[in-house]
Amino acid sequence: MIVYLKGIAATGPGFENWDTLCRHFSSGAALNPDFIPCPQGAMLQSIERRRASTTVKLAVDVAQGALQQSGMKAEDLALVFASSNGDTNTIHYICEALATPERIVSPTRFHNSVHNAPVGYWSIASGSMQPSSSLCALSHTFAAGLVEAASQCLAEDVPVLLAVFDTPFPEPLYPLTPGHLPFGVAMVLDANPRTSLAGMTITIDSDAGLAPTQMDNPLLETLRCDSSASRSLPLLAALAAPAAQQVVLGYAEDLRLKVSVDRPPS
Repeated sequence: MIVYLKGIAATGPGFENWDTLCRHFSSGAALNPDFIPCPQGAMLQSIERRRASTTVKLAVDVAQGALQQSGMKAEDLALVFASSNGDTNTIHYICEALATPERIVSPTRFHNSVHNAPVGYWSIASGSMQPSSSLCALSHTFAAGLVEAASQCLAEDVPVLLAVFDTPFPEPLYPLTPGHLPFGVAMVLDANPRTSLAGMTITIDSDAGLAPTQMDNPLLETLRCDSSASRSLPLLAALAAPAAQQVVLGYAEDLRLKVSVDRPPS
């Protein structure tokens, strides 16, 4: 599959946005060791923003960043939103509520607990009526989301907004679950190469012995292993590089995802 990148956004520990991370990859600019994302959900209407969770706001923020860079209209983009943990704070709250004698769950909290809540908030905020998919594939969620988005892009001949995001669980689930740091990444993919930032050739490989690409920076390698969303880091590094690159992502127990990144012609 060959798709073209029209917009990109990312935020995670040490970097507020894609520009900061890109400068780190291209010039070695230092990341901020004290920075942790604090999602705002600025695109949401005030009433939606008040009841939106951190997970929803993170998803909306990165999706908005990628959309703005692409210059495309939200109503023209199909949607693929993916998360391994889902809405962690809401799940924590519901577990606590169900452990009480009353077992009373807030309807507002309950509607945030479903896996397609973030894409629902995005659709309301952006006015999008395009098809949407919400998926989870544990530690391979980013790779699965990328395959889903690229497949829809080519099969339906429609640009696709992909957003992948993870937030940590509170205690007591925190040490027992992956994703101890918030991380979000979003991409606008299109079958049309015009005005693209890069081309990506995506291949599913059955060689289970093929090792996923690691990060040279030990801190970023630790971050890469933290969550499903942060496993996008090798691809983000390749997209920031001036020359063509190829990375390998874990996709399933016996499958790997090869992604070759080509720079657009000047």
